[in-house]
Amino acid sequence: MDVENNAATILDRIRAKGAEGDLIVDEGQALSLKARDGELEEHKVSSSQIYGVRVIKDAHVGTAYSEAADEQTLNSMVDQALINATFAKVEADEKILNTTGSLVTDDALLCPSDEVSIENKIQFVLDMEGDLAAKDKVQNVPYNSVSDSIVQRRVFTSSGLDASLKQRMCVASAYALMVDGDKNVMDGSGRAARQFDQLSYAGIVEEAYERCVGLLHGEPVPTKHYDLIFDEEFQVEVFSTFASMFSGKTAKDGVNPMRDKLGDIIADPRLKISDQPLLTDGFGYALFDSEGTATRATPLITEGRLETLIHNSATAAHFGVSTTGHGIRGPKSTLGVSLHQLHIDKGSDSPETLFSGEYLLITDLSGLHSGANPISGQFSFGAAGYLCRDGERIQPVRNITVAGNFYDMLKKISAIGDELFWNLERSAYMPHVRFADVAVSG
Repeated sequence: MDVENNAATILDRIRAKGAEGDLIVDEGQALSLKARDGELEEHKVSSSQIYGVRVIKDAHVGTAYSEAADEQTLNSMVDQALINATFAKVEADEKILNTTGSLVTDDALLCPSDEVSIENKIQFVLDMEGDLAAKDKVQNVPYNSVSDSIVQRRVFTSSGLDASLKQRMCVASAYALMVDGDKNVMDGSGRAARQFDQLSYAGIVEEAYERCVGLLHGEPVPTKHYDLIFDEEFQVEVFSTFASMFSGKTAKDGVNPMRDKLGDIIADPRLKISDQPLLTDGFGYALFDSEGTATRATPLITEGRLETLIHNSATAAHFGVSTTGHGIRGPKSTLGVSLHQLHIDKGSDSPETLFSGEYLLITDLSGLHSGANPISGQFSFGAAGYLCRDGERIQPVRNITVAGNFYDMLKKISAIGDELFWNLERSAYMPHVRFADVAVSG
């Protein structure tokens, strides 16, 4: 049976049992390649399909999943979910939304055909590893990979919704270990695109090498307060570490410090943050969320003011508001809340203003999760990067600690750049933000 017929059978069984429910079907195909010392170390081709059902009966919620698609197993999956529901506590706010119709993404845009042969992809990863390994002082290239994956998600509900999203993502990356005497450093670079022929290993090799050369002889800077600018990857990582500040789920659970600050000024008035799920250049693109709710742009912070929290249907019902289309659930998991594509509006500061005077450019952070407390906002991260002055790198910096409070940092912004960038995973689109007066220990 195909997915549509399986879904119909599953949902009919749920309704026959006096329950309501929804079904997520995730399918994937992936090619993964890795090289080592000029030889192909890994050539993996994989595919997967998993069904995940959520049932709600008498305000009790149960979930179950199956990696098999025969009728008997899928019927057992539904029965297991109903049994699991009997052991669950009452969830009065969690319901299946009364949505119908269909939502379908554009395959030509999000999942274009692939014209590059496997042989060429293998040569790509071998050349990337070999060219980087041949660079001066590079001892080896311990991490490198090429992947080409297609993911598809289908969401069906007992109310009559059929939603489908399909995306292609091609990624290449390489990290080199560089040694010079008693100094060593490991750093790298990567690229991502929807079509493999849009990737170039030469750019990855050069950027990875330059990053290693730049940081190899880094030393700590004097302990004091500095202005900080994070690079394209780690600025996104920092904002993502504290993204639960926007979560209606953490607010419902009583662990969101922003729960009672809707409408309050919580950041610099120049800061405008939103979630933009419909930007098709991003790999976080989402036409609908895990409940099948159609997504839309959602303002989070406007002129420094907290506009809204993000919600699924259950957290929205709890607070007496509408869902914002941010429900997240995998076939094996329960309902949660998550951003799609974080976006910060570009500011008015030119590069000459943004990079004026003395500041630290942070290109690496460690301990992002173990060193952060999203409830209090406190953090302490190991860091590396460059001491800069007027846009010029004065010295490489390593073995420093950056500490402070993220929520305070949002109010201590000295500049917001006028150019936007995607991170490697294309999950966020934002300008550089210059944070003022951050404590750094050398």
